[in-house]
Amino acid sequence: MKFISFLIMSTFSLHAIAQKADHTAPQTTKTDQKDTYFGTEIKDPYRWLEDDHAVPTAAWVQMQNTFTQNILGQIPFKSKVNAELTKWWNYEKYSNPFKEGEYYLFYKNNGLQNQSILYIQKGINGIPSELINPNTLNEKGTASLNSVQLSKSQKYCAYGISNDGSDWQDIYVMDLASKRLLPEVIHYSKFSGIAWKGDEGFYYSGYDEPVNESEKFSAKTEYQKIFFHRIGSEQKADQLIYEDTKHPLKYKGAGLSENERWLVLSISEGTDGTELFYKDLQNKDQKNFEIIGMEGYGINQDFVETIGDQFLLLSNKNAPNYQLVLHNPKTNTETIFVKQTNAKLDGATRVGDKIFCKYLVNASSKVEIFDLKGNFVDSIKLPGIGTGSGFNGSSKDDHTFYTFNSYNAPPAIYKFDLKTGKSQLFKEAALNVEIAPTTVEQIWFTSKDGTQVPMFVYKRADLDLTTGPHPVLLYGYGGFNIALTPNFSIPMSYFVQKGGIYVSVSLRGGSEFGEQWHKGGMLSQKQNVFDDFISAAQYLIDQNITSTELLAIHGRSNGGLLVGACMTQRPDLFKVALPGVGVLDMLRYHKFTVGWGWVVEYGSSDTKSEFDYLLKYSPLHNIKKGTHYPSTLITTGDHDDRVVPAHSFKFAAALQEAHSGENPVMIRIDVQAGHGAGKPTSKQIDEWTDILSFVFSELGMKL
Repeated sequence: MKFISFLIMSTFSLHAIAQKADHTAPQTTKTDQKDTYFGTEIKDPYRWLEDDHAVPTAAWVQMQNTFTQNILGQIPFKSKVNAELTKWWNYEKYSNPFKEGEYYLFYKNNGLQNQSILYIQKGINGIPSELINPNTLNEKGTASLNSVQLSKSQKYCAYGISNDGSDWQDIYVMDLASKRLLPEVIHYSKFSGIAWKGDEGFYYSGYDEPVNESEKFSAKTEYQKIFFHRIGSEQKADQLIYEDTKHPLKYKGAGLSENERWLVLSISEGTDGTELFYKDLQNKDQKNFEIIGMEGYGINQDFVETIGDQFLLLSNKNAPNYQLVLHNPKTNTETIFVKQTNAKLDGATRVGDKIFCKYLVNASSKVEIFDLKGNFVDSIKLPGIGTGSGFNGSSKDDHTFYTFNSYNAPPAIYKFDLKTGKSQLFKEAALNVEIAPTTVEQIWFTSKDGTQVPMFVYKRADLDLTTGPHPVLLYGYGGFNIALTPNFSIPMSYFVQKGGIYVSVSLRGGSEFGEQWHKGGMLSQKQNVFDDFISAAQYLIDQNITSTELLAIHGRSNGGLLVGACMTQRPDLFKVALPGVGVLDMLRYHKFTVGWGWVVEYGSSDTKSEFDYLLKYSPLHNIKKGTHYPSTLITTGDHDDRVVPAHSFKFAAALQEAHSGENPVMIRIDVQAGHGAGKPTSKQIDEWTDILSFVFSELGMKL
């Protein structure tokens, strides 16, 4: 910042000049890289940023982070936001308990611990003791715990540890009585559960050791296999259970029925469509896995459990809203167990002699109970508009637990008694801050093609929508058959308490209204998702709920693609854009890590027709020089091996070069962080401090 003419300038003029100087982004080196797709030449001048281990890339990351923090550091209330968010975060958080034999396990975070600790207790009234504390595994707090499973007699506990936000995990085994680790460790596992067979060992999904260790965060992950690890042996002795040498790009997962008779494989070519296979472990004559139902990936189906000698499946075969079917492995035939309804059946579990079906009604949870013959028994009355999750257990259990979550209330855990059919509050979170009353309302609007689309509006009760315009943070995802349902978020609640309105849109591409809703926003129909989001913004502006100058948009991962596409298609509509860990290069996304698995959702630039529509909306390729783009803060992590940071790197460089206005265009690159899972509390607070301080500042909100 220059102060040459300080004495003769007005405060306003000095501020304007300082802002202009501060917002001049650093220049990024360009190369002559070009590719030709079906006769169309595409320039890719920032291709070198894809090499995330190169010295020049590291220097660029440091340069960009310095630029970003110099701007964010000028926000006068940033330290206040950090202190207040820290206070908001500092409350006890519990997970649903899960029962294993006579033991109950649950996660607990005292408030500001970087990672939640896993506790165990004997009996529901037992004294909890610490079982696994990931905070002790490294000083950075970036080791996270997942895939925890106890063996059949609760002799052993197997669990996965991921580091620095990576999807890769190492699997460890603990002797439960002594809490000592066994010497064996499983490396190079990813997207894997743990399925115990008695106490002798477990099934898991794994990969061969990468040829080049340095490329494991960016290179394609291929040839996933199913292994069986026998306790007391080294990983190299693990039995290969299943592989497919002809199709490297398939996901494979293994699970056992509760009685351990049936080994079930779930195989997919990507994120949509599954084949199920089984092996009867009691039948020594069955050498190979046999298919359950139909071949191919035209349907989605999940194994729920067994009822007698039949498989209970959640399936959308001839049922776009999903239904439960019973599959007879002897005859390879199916009968309907619970028929589809107008509501999307989003999941099912068996506990005791009951089947719990979790439905979505206008993107909010509804839970119904059925007996083992498929007869309706009862509904669980949830506290309001929100999300019910849990309902797990075994066939021997007489109770289960579920969590109710909403935008305006921290999660509450309930114990449900199967005999009485009653819910009892088991654990309730209590914030350490005073908050004003809030409301949640669902509003429907009309999208570009006439489709009716809902959005949830979360605000303070004393804020009148009719007295706008008000600051709005508009959020969306819209893809991969994933539903955006009401969930409590500390940053969003904090934003609302400061006078903003949080709006979450149930976009096409998600699962809120079944398979038709999903297909309406995938492949060649992907533009519908962006049209829905833009239409939501336009509706809020037209209704004077907000204005362009008071509107920020946010999304992560596929939602980052959403923000990138919308801000390049309608840069005039938004004041602030926040694309987080986004898929932003639609021509090359499938060449990195697990990106190939998304081809069924997006399409591929290797196919002419799909290249044509991908190019039309790919955020990176639709940046236009001389355009005045919104104030932008791109976020990513340097260890993101799901959506590699190259997406954000290249998008930031191209956007900074093309942008013609005074709005700041920045990228924040979190070091030793990944896609989001397992991110330490300290890093979450720091990231949201930067994001919300930026939003408050750009929207002119007073703190």
